[in-house]
Amino acid sequence: MDLTNASAAVTGGASGLGRATAEAFIARGVPTVIIDLPTSDGETVAKELGDLATFAPADVRDSDAVDAALAEAEKKAPLRAVVHCAGRGGKLRLVEKDGTPGSLDLYQEVVDINLVGSFNVLRLAAARMVKNEEVGGERGVVIMTASVAAFEGQIGQVPYASAKAGIVGLTLVGARDLARKLVRVVTIAPGTFETPILNNISDKVRESLASQVPHPSRLGVPAEYAKLALSIVDNAMINGETIRIDGAIRMGPV
Repeated sequence: MDLTNASAAVTGGASGLGRATAEAFIARGVPTVIIDLPTSDGETVAKELGDLATFAPADVRDSDAVDAALAEAEKKAPLRAVVHCAGRGGKLRLVEKDGTPGSLDLYQEVVDINLVGSFNVLRLAAARMVKNEEVGGERGVVIMTASVAAFEGQIGQVPYASAKAGIVGLTLVGARDLARKLVRVVTIAPGTFETPILNNISDKVRESLASQVPHPSRLGVPAEYAKLALSIVDNAMINGETIRIDGAIRMGPV
């Protein structure tokens, strides 16, 4: 996708994978809207990234707020690239250690944010992209974020793994749905990365996670995710696929 005279939007853009991706777009000279929660550091991050960055607060489940954020991108130039990084974890067992059933409320919340939020961003972004003028046989590309948990969910990841597997399932169907409209849909499935979701773990646990990665034996860094995202944007033949970026890790049950 040629991003000359185009704009981009990144959800979860105030930190982690999203911020790195926003930085990568801006380094290319692409006006980029950072979409994140009103309580995030999005405003500060946008100021740090310069004149090409704009912050638009939105919960990805809120259709009106997301649509307004995407409209902000279109004020700069046609919206041709959206990278959806926003999401959350949530530890839950089917039967908790005290014998009680796992929380249905927590399950629904995690799935709602991660899966329903992804569908919401995809549908709203695609509806704008299909109106774009064709450039090099394309009108736009939407990149979603799954996880290796979609394939090897660990104990306690029931809602997270369910949601991320749903994103994988959405990817090919979404790409086929939008193919005639010249909009691509691709998903990235990261392994263990240095993101805010790991902020509360000990150094010992962090080292253990890193040691499980065959090569390179370390946690991934957000810039590596961003580099892959831009490679997907650049390559028109990548469509309908979920791409793992994980150092060949295959997660065990715990």
